Amino acid sequence: MLIAGGGPAGLVLACLLAMDGVDVVVLERRNQPRTHSRAIGLHPPALAVLNRIGLESFALTEGTRVHAGTAYSRGRRLGALSFEEAWPHRPFVLTLPQNRTEALLSQRLKQLAPGALQSGWELTGFTERPTHEGQTGLPIHATARSTVSDPYDSDVEMHWQAKILVGADGPHSLVRHTTGIATQARALEDTYIMGDFAQHTNAAPDEHYATASIFLEPAGVVESFPLPGQMRRWVAHTGTQLMPESPRGLTDLIVERTGTAVNPQTSTMISAFHVRRRLVQQMVLGRCLIIGDAAHEVSPIGGQGMTLGWLDAIEVAPLLIQVLSDKNPAPLDQLDNFRTFEQRRRSAARTVAWQAELNMALGRPMSLSATSVQNAVLRTVLSTRMRHRLAKAFTMRQPLCGAEIHVPG
Repeated sequence: MLIAGGGPAGLVLACLLAMDGVDVVVLERRNQPRTHSRAIGLHPPALAVLNRIGLESFALTEGTRVHAGTAYSRGRRLGALSFEEAWPHRPFVLTLPQNRTEALLSQRLKQLAPGALQSGWELTGFTERPTHEGQTGLPIHATARSTVSDPYDSDVEMHWQAKILVGADGPHSLVRHTTGIATQARALEDTYIMGDFAQHTNAAPDEHYATASIFLEPAGVVESFPLPGQMRRWVAHTGTQLMPESPRGLTDLIVERTGTAVNPQTSTMISAFHVRRRLVQQMVLGRCLIIGDAAHEVSPIGGQGMTLGWLDAIEVAPLLIQVLSDKNPAPLDQLDNFRTFEQRRRSAARTVAWQAELNMALGRPMSLSATSVQNAVLRTVLSTRMRHRLAKAFTMRQPLCGAEIHVPG
């Protein structure tokens, strides 16, 4: 098995396959571990996946458990949302910077399959030879380019052969592009800026370290999430134009909208970004398949993209293991269980994308009168049992317009 991309989705799939004895290689173009935090949210289904590969206890030791979220607007508390009823056995969302999550996954893969993770190699192309019943060859022939500077050879290449190729190579997936898998993509007008800062000292009176905060302000939403090490992630809507990536610019915006003073000198990460939505029309073609951000790029508002990719991995892993065990050379898209997998995961991606865009719509700049109406509705929802339905949606137990999430056993 050859996996292109050593990010969270590729590493999780590689661990699941290696646990079953599959000969797996992961090609990752980066030759050094990631240093920035990027994605931070590990929802209960993600923790269940980590439990499957023996990492949940390590993540819990390093991460911060967020048990609730509190909503504010114009200096007033609108209400709170507890996650405890949504997932009684894991009554929280864990925050852990992506670089630490990837480090845990890389270490686990090294334990399971030493040498499986090949860092500093970028997939540059591949061909697939047709196979027929009775054949047991390696139909995927792939080429990878070294991304490590070599003073003697500026164009080092290696060739790999595999029975199946998995593209976990992100939004600009070469595997998706080469196979010709069609996508539906659009850029949204919304822009945001986010940064990680030391925990502020003048938090709201009822706010504690394990609580997320959302400030629904007329000028645009501001969100704040606790992180390990007495840090917090701040995210703010910035209209339709990107703000300069300045810690001072973000902290000025935070204090202007929320009254919360954050020290810009404590910044460890700052990033301004546009939002895109990309959903593929198929995930499986021939002896290739794509998962994670290669298959579905959704708004990071809501923080469910990484967990979505992990659920791709845990659902497809046993199907891949079965195909290899049966020595079945058939194109994967001709197998019923892979078609079912594709339908389920594409549906899940559409649901997550819709919910993320609803979150974005509620956080856009609006007039004072519209803000007042929205706040009245939210205050009502958070004072009734409807808040438990919202908690299920935010923790990925059950999306607002879908069935309950099932993590394969």
